[in-house]
Amino acid sequence: MYKKYQFYLLLFITFSTYSQIGGKYVYQFLNLSQSPRQAALGGKTVTVVDYDVNQAVYNPATINPEMHNRLAVNYGSYYGEVSYGTAAYAYTWDRHVQTFHASATYVNYGTFEGRDEMGNLTSDFTGSEAALSFGYAYNIPWTDMYIGTNVKLISSTLESYNSWGAATDLGFLYIDEKNDINYGIAVRNLGFQIKPYADTREKLPLAIDAGISQLMEHVPIRWHVTMENLQEWNIAFSNPNRAETSLDGETQEEKVSFFNNALRHLILGAELFPEKGFNIRLGYNFRRGEELRIVDQRNFSGISVGVGIRFGKIKFDYSYSRYTLAANTSLFGLMINLDNE
Repeated sequence: MYKKYQFYLLLFITFSTYSQIGGKYVYQFLNLSQSPRQAALGGKTVTVVDYDVNQAVYNPATINPEMHNRLAVNYGSYYGEVSYGTAAYAYTWDRHVQTFHASATYVNYGTFEGRDEMGNLTSDFTGSEAALSFGYAYNIPWTDMYIGTNVKLISSTLESYNSWGAATDLGFLYIDEKNDINYGIAVRNLGFQIKPYADTREKLPLAIDAGISQLMEHVPIRWHVTMENLQEWNIAFSNPNRAETSLDGETQEEKVSFFNNALRHLILGAELFPEKGFNIRLGYNFRRGEELRIVDQRNFSGISVGVGIRFGKIKFDYSYSRYTLAANTSLFGLMINLDNE
């Protein structure tokens, strides 16, 4: 059991640096950015409607015929030995049945030293998690509104402990074609553990996100505004490193204001030349920037940038996300158009 607790501690530390609300739930890897494009725009978007098959992971209502026969694979190196990869594919059956979507996510936590209760070395162990998803979207007749769903099967192995789970995502999308504005909302990870690690079933990381984006009329920029974690209003916490000590030795915890807490739900992003073969992306995640901010030192936490380059039927994407001076992440993606037409 000691090894189990050791692993959970390391896992909690890893994800709490990414999200303070992390560590409360099981299968936290489901909330990782699925593609370089999402990561570059601040971590997640729910309103992108084009050929990008990765987008359906965060809002299944965005599944559309432009994704037909496109395959995307992405790889990222997280902290230490932690690495993860994703893949997505879409196929349009016909103009009546429309488009089906499938994706897979895999996380490898690397190798850990095993120790007994006395701290003596035993044997090394590993941990990994994976999810397989199938999605479909439906256009509500005579409207510009779309609804969609993903159904996911989840597997997790942490040392000698195994768990299985199932979840679904629900998405809604409204497209204002006249003003080129998209509105979206997604409820993700509604589910449960089929088989827990031990005797207690744990909650899945439910997430409710809403967003709006617009392609500007005279400038080749699409801006994005996303409100994340709407299922929980108070996501702020008092950072002990920012506590103030008075002259009489009393310590006063950091006070998080209403406005500061509200900002931590906000993600801003912009994409230059979104419909061209070369794209530049920029994003800012307020929660990440505030939680990882260092007192009296500028480290640019929360900022993310990325590029996309298309060569014929192949699209290459890259993103760089700033966390701290010692920890940053890069994501690489490749999308291939398999259609012969």
